[in-house]
Amino acid sequence: MSHYPSQSPPPLRHPVPTHPAYIPEPPSTPSSPQGYRKFSSSPALGQQPPQGHNPAAGGAPPYVPAYAGAFQAPSYNHMPPQQQGGQYAFGVIFPSTTVKHHFNVSNSYVMHKIKLELFPWLHKPWARRTRRTEHEQHEWQPPRPDINSPDLYIPAMAIVTYILLTGLHAGLSGPGFCPQILGESASRATLVVLFDFLFVKLGCYILNIQGSSQFVDVSGYSGYKFVGVIFAIAASFVGIGGALWTVVFVYVFLANAFFLLRSLRSVVLPDPSNSISSSSGATTTATVNPAQRRRKITFLFLEAVSQIVYMAALVRLPTA
Repeated sequence: MSHYPSQSPPPLRHPVPTHPAYIPEPPSTPSSPQGYRKFSSSPALGQQPPQGHNPAAGGAPPYVPAYAGAFQAPSYNHMPPQQQGGQYAFGVIFPSTTVKHHFNVSNSYVMHKIKLELFPWLHKPWARRTRRTEHEQHEWQPPRPDINSPDLYIPAMAIVTYILLTGLHAGLSGPGFCPQILGESASRATLVVLFDFLFVKLGCYILNIQGSSQFVDVSGYSGYKFVGVIFAIAASFVGIGGALWTVVFVYVFLANAFFLLRSLRSVVLPDPSNSISSSSGATTTATVNPAQRRRKITFLFLEAVSQIVYMAALVRLPTA
């Protein structure tokens, strides 16, 4: 029996990379107070870590992205130019701080505000409240603690509810539901708010009425009419029609007109005892002569009467 010599297997060889390993760069982080940045791994050969800012060297201070403006954020820089311009224009007309101020509401405020809009003749007083800021200036209270302060939550929710109610009405009492009805209702609501807004702004421009948050206040007041419109449409759902429905519509119109007469007074005829500081630091005073006062009261009356045109256009829904 022959024996063969035993042979050991060849040693294992691991592949050796021919290219240097790539280490991804860590995301940039805000500079620390000591002037260095954290690395998730050691820097590559020949790479120097960023140096801290030395005030004695006379160089410019390091750029800190955390404290950069909103329009210097990476998400803003990657936007198309048209979208950047639209966001900038919206931010100028409706500042974010002012919009947040008008959305500061609570459940209790919403319930009492709707009651105020439907029964305005039972409410007193109508003067808006002010508060003192840390810079010893006066500004309007947000809607949550002040029932007389305008908000944007109720108008926004009322417009959405109106659009949905028109679709429901078309499905129950109209020619049948289709998505086009929602688009037509949204366009009608937008045009009504826009026309009412432009009418008030034109009157404020002619009468030289200025305010720190006038754009947002007028936008809120222009949307309160939808609360009465919703109740008028809901009345038709429960079988109210004919002369009785006309009485309901006239009532909600008069309630909305009286509500605007008293509420827009803070915009058109502000209280002389209140001096509200604008965002630019200027103070809005309210000293008018008797002739100007009469013109402003006439403008308020025209704005209140014009609500019947807007509300009549909103309650005209397609029927079968």
